[in-house]
Amino acid sequence: MEEKIIQLHAEICKCLASPVRLKVLNVLRKGEKSVDVLAKILGVQKANLSQHLGILRQRKIVTTRKAGLNIFYSIANPKMIKACDILREVLFEQLQESEKLVKGITKKEIIMRRKK
Repeated sequence: MEEKIIQLHAEICKCLASPVRLKVLNVLRKGEKSVDVLAKILGVQKANLSQHLGILRQRKIVTTRKAGLNIFYSIANPKMIKACDILREVLFEQLQESEKLVKGITKKEIIMRRKK
């Protein structure tokens, strides 16, 4: 059972490993959007967007609602947005730490050059 859970977890992570899909989620955090509106906001072709939306729908990350000829997408579970936000916080912390290291190295190089 644990192996199956790990496999499913990996598949969700793989699904989120696309900048386009992360952008889709970021737009949908503000509410339901049609495919046309998503394509316009993201600046991607509808055919390409449809592939990404299909992957998100397959993993049950987004859900759909049909109204006439339009299909509207929304976040299936708000916890997915929280998960993305936590990962983003970790990313920012890592970037800040890297920046501190670079500044520290740069300061050491300046001091070493002055001593020469």
